[in-house]
Amino acid sequence: MEKINNVYCIEGLMADSNSYLIDNSDGDDEFENILVDTGTGENQTYLYSKIKELGFNPEDISLIVNTHCHYDHVGGNYLFPNAKVAIHEEDAKSLIDTSSELTVTALFGRDIQRRDVDIRLKENDKIANFVVLHTPGHSNGGLCLYDGEILICGDTIFANGGVGRMDIGGNLNDMKNSLKKLKKLDVAYLLPGHGPWVNNANEHIKMSFNNIFI
Repeated sequence: MEKINNVYCIEGLMADSNSYLIDNSDGDDEFENILVDTGTGENQTYLYSKIKELGFNPEDISLIVNTHCHYDHVGGNYLFPNAKVAIHEEDAKSLIDTSSELTVTALFGRDIQRRDVDIRLKENDKIANFVVLHTPGHSNGGLCLYDGEILICGDTIFANGGVGRMDIGGNLNDMKNSLKKLKKLDVAYLLPGHGPWVNNANEHIKMSFNNIFI
């Protein structure tokens, strides 16, 4: 695990997404311990142990931010019953709708145990020291968090030029527009939903952009 500024990075186990714990104890809002994405929820012991290794208690997580509505990012929401759930307003529709196929539970042969949404996020909302960027393409309500240095980017882009798949509720034109937006940023650290987090983030964003616009 690694700490980058006020963000602790937790590698996902197996199909789990990565999780990122934002330490907002110096902030002036109600949410001190914020967890970005919770994985599938199938590896509770692992995730709890990683959070405890960082000096936090799972029951002290006060806010979950889901970068999008897919099962491997929201399935573990139920593990943190004391936390409120925030997700972009577009993906909130899919998360609360038990009949929606856009959570891709069918790919995993599982169901989502917690579907409530407390905060419906939109462009330019604030989460601790981060601003919300709506970056659809992998899903309709995909989002990134950006603080001027760190980009927590869900499955919009990955290290080494990867982008999120667009055949499970995504859209190529949306992805292109999202990459145009991200390419304009000055980013030092890229913290994606799967795979390694990296520095020299602008170069990785440029590679993702070039791969889509070939």
